[in-house]
Amino acid sequence: MSSQITGAGAGTARDSRTRGEFGEGPLARLAALVYSLLTVELLLLLTTMPGLIPLVLLDRDASNAPLAVACAIPLGPALSAALFALRQHKGDLTDLKPAAQFWRGYRLNAGGVLRVWIPWLALMAVLAVNLSHTGPAAIPGWWAALLVAFATVATLWMANALVITSLFAFRSIDIARLAAYFLGRTKGVTLGNFCLLICAAGLVAAASEAVLALVGAGFAAFLLRNCRPMIDLVTAEFTATKQSTGPEEPTA
Repeated sequence: MSSQITGAGAGTARDSRTRGEFGEGPLARLAALVYSLLTVELLLLLTTMPGLIPLVLLDRDASNAPLAVACAIPLGPALSAALFALRQHKGDLTDLKPAAQFWRGYRLNAGGVLRVWIPWLALMAVLAVNLSHTGPAAIPGWWAALLVAFATVATLWMANALVITSLFAFRSIDIARLAAYFLGRTKGVTLGNFCLLICAAGLVAAASEAVLALVGAGFAAFLLRNCRPMIDLVTAEFTATKQSTGPEEPTA
């Protein structure tokens, strides 16, 4: 009788151990990551489709810059939602909710993201028009180089702002200040984002915006991973909590 009880106990222990290990192996974690990326990618395409389709059809001409800006407006909230959903990813097959997290991030962050995204897009449109008329306007080469450098810095600032506003609940003015502050504070993050920007620009130049959109979730994942040191510093120094798992309220 005791041996039967012992055997039953051992079987229960093995079952419990098996349940505890389910979804925790390398293959399971890889499958969970692929599933999350695919789900986020599909939702990213869905939420940017109203602007992506006309953007792809537009001619690459400076006169279309205002229209391109309008088409790119849905991209900001969509990228923010993707960053939020990927930040919540735990790598556990038993706790996969990328779609729910994406829509939660979209609802939480859309307003805040647009307050920094739209002014940045407007600035990019103005710079694009100026750079496309350097010849007719007799703009010197050094001034055009300054405009390109300024556009690059503004885009790197936008990358920081996008990550911060996606994961934390700060005022727009505070997001702008923090994004600028961390350009110099976390130089490794800035350099990594610059490399990511070069890859994105090269992909658009070699193919089209549609191809970049098809790998948008991958770019968002790389951006999130590269910005981890900045996220940790924002959490430790500017919030009351020690772990950033979603939008956090700023400390006083």
